[in-house]
Amino acid sequence: MAMEGTVQSIEVSADAQTIYEVALDLDAYPEWATGVKEVEIESEDDYGRPLRVSFVADAMIKEISYTLLYRYDLDSGFSWSAEPGTDINAMEGSYQFNELEEGGTEVLYALKVEPAFTVPGFLRRQAEKQIVSNALRGLKKRAENT
Repeated sequence: MAMEGTVQSIEVSADAQTIYEVALDLDAYPEWATGVKEVEIESEDDYGRPLRVSFVADAMIKEISYTLLYRYDLDSGFSWSAEPGTDINAMEGSYQFNELEEGGTEVLYALKVEPAFTVPGFLRRQAEKQIVSNALRGLKKRAENT
């Protein structure tokens, strides 16, 4: 089944490395990432980066649980996909960090979600947009105050 996705960007007054480190500090997500209630890092790679991580989040409609598998295949960011589960059939996402010539960094966040429960398409798209927007604002605030 084809999934539509959401892509948004924001400029952050911090270098790409700082933002990358904030974005990978998954244990801290409940402190600043709207809706994230619990995070459990189940495995890491040889560099200490998360590989398999379970989340519990308030998805507005209901509390959901999901597990993400992280990939570090991007030159300037990382991506993830969800294991199919009770609440999520599919989820793909990525962060890309592009340093700007005038200083700061453009953060690009892409996300597409297919929940395992029935949600009208317009509500799913609206929730997806809100998740991305809130995540970018939270990441910006956290990185600029680091």
